Amino acid sequence: MTWKAPSPQRSGQLGDLGTATERHMLEGWLNWHRETLLAKCAGLEPDQLSRATVEPSDLTLLGLVRHMAEVERWWFRRSFAGEAVGDVFTGPSDGNEGLDGVRAADAKRDIGVFQAEVTACDAAAAGHDLDETFVSSRGTVLSLRWVYVLMIQEYARHNGHADFLRERTDGVTG
Repeated sequence: MTWKAPSPQRSGQLGDLGTATERHMLEGWLNWHRETLLAKCAGLEPDQLSRATVEPSDLTLLGLVRHMAEVERWWFRRSFAGEAVGDVFTGPSDGNEGLDGVRAADAKRDIGVFQAEVTACDAAAAGHDLDETFVSSRGTVLSLRWVYVLMIQEYARHNGHADFLRERTDGVTG
């Protein structure tokens, strides 16, 4: 039997965030977007996940998963928490942050790496105040709050790409 990307378990409903505390709201929206990306991959086989379907772009669903693992690590672990960890797949210096080098044979591993990175990033932010700051690689003072907002917009943008990729892969929408 061929491996297929699993369906994510939703950690909450967006309506529950309407009156949540700021921290709970930011974490809730970020988790919803993370889970949405995985939902766009759910049920697909490795060759489907690694196929570019919106010509002329070479963007793939698996590439987006890899990219978001890289972006999460960069902002939460390397930049905010100051962890001395290397790249997940490829680094910011290559300009593609995980989008290239996608192989169907690595799909199960790559999705597992993404899930592990999300867990590590949540741990890096846990117990820290949203107002806690760090200095970015460009010398700008940023807060943990800024990282959450950045990640939410990054997922929102790429989940829009994932919508098109999934629909072109097998016709699934929503």
